[in-house]
Amino acid sequence: MRNPLSQRITEIEPSGIRKFFDIVSEMKDAISLGVGEPDFDTPWHIREEGIYSLEKGRTFYTSNAGLKELKVEIADYLLRRYQLKYDYNHEIIITVGGSEAIDIAMRAMLDPGDEVLIPQPSYVSYEPCAVLANGVPVIIELKEEHEFRLTAEELEKAITPKSKLLVLPYPNNPTGAVMEKKDLEAVAEVVQKYDLYVISDEIYSELTYLENHVSIASLPGMWERTIVINGFSKSHAMTGWRLGYACGPRVILEQMLKIHQFAIMCAPTTSQYAAVDALQNGDKDVAQMREEYDGRRKYLMYRFAQMGLRCFEPYGAFYVFPCIKEFGLSSDQFAERLLAEEKVAVVPGTAFGRSGEGFLRISYAYSLENLKVALGRLERFIDRLRKEKQ
Repeated sequence: MRNPLSQRITEIEPSGIRKFFDIVSEMKDAISLGVGEPDFDTPWHIREEGIYSLEKGRTFYTSNAGLKELKVEIADYLLRRYQLKYDYNHEIIITVGGSEAIDIAMRAMLDPGDEVLIPQPSYVSYEPCAVLANGVPVIIELKEEHEFRLTAEELEKAITPKSKLLVLPYPNNPTGAVMEKKDLEAVAEVVQKYDLYVISDEIYSELTYLENHVSIASLPGMWERTIVINGFSKSHAMTGWRLGYACGPRVILEQMLKIHQFAIMCAPTTSQYAAVDALQNGDKDVAQMREEYDGRRKYLMYRFAQMGLRCFEPYGAFYVFPCIKEFGLSSDQFAERLLAEEKVAVVPGTAFGRSGEGFLRISYAYSLENLKVALGRLERFIDRLRKEKQ
């Protein structure tokens, strides 16, 4: 029989995140600190709007690009929060989560052989999406000493004549790193010098703790070079509603919309109506969740200092990325032993790229009570490892 599978897809590795959670889901008394999902319920007024839309029989397709009401609200939101101006009618597409937006942006922009510059550690989907779009991933390994920010020097060093697209994943999953305005200005200078385009994944833009988020698209000369990806999963605790959006120049968005039309048709109607209410009435919810996350973030940094566990202070998303190199174990070995011996699940840094070796991703999208128990177990585990080394 002829092989029914595409060689390209069989060569893509499955996500390194899921392995531990398939195990932990069946392990009694285990605590998972791995999944990047808010532990808050979607605020009631947002759920209520979704329910009301069903009661009113609003169960039909929307236009391919999304509800006009939602696109208008997104345009208003981006202008008031990040000084980004988009025409709701031609420069915004509602997608099935931010992940779809990343996928269709790459497919719309890449020809075979075009290089995609991907800073790592970063979200697991960028590299396979580039491959599936016939692009060539070029990995930029970020450094702990730079707090895992992308520097202009690192970017310029990775550029070749085939470079076309830069993925800018900030605030960052898994490290929690942010890019301040001065960092973005230096990167923007290189982007323009080499005539690159940018996919700026800003899904964690509402979860910053040092200063307000700055989008690279707001900098001079960058709007026309940037596709901004965002959504409702992290900011409004709406992961299961599967709703994101892409914004950018009409010439690119029109081609992205073609792919979206043929592959998806439109994002879920109920979710779109709920998201209108989220943008109209959800600012307080976002602020309250951000404050709670910030308290948990500070608690983790305090406990790591008590344990003597090295970790740069992250100012975005809801992750910390502690260093475990002192223990002489790989990230996978450390995570496997921690799960087996103390029933705490974390994600090895290597799930997010080779440069994640020697680190762990720990999510604080969990209750403070769970975090306290889990960190007690982690402390006991690393004390035991240190005694083994003596």
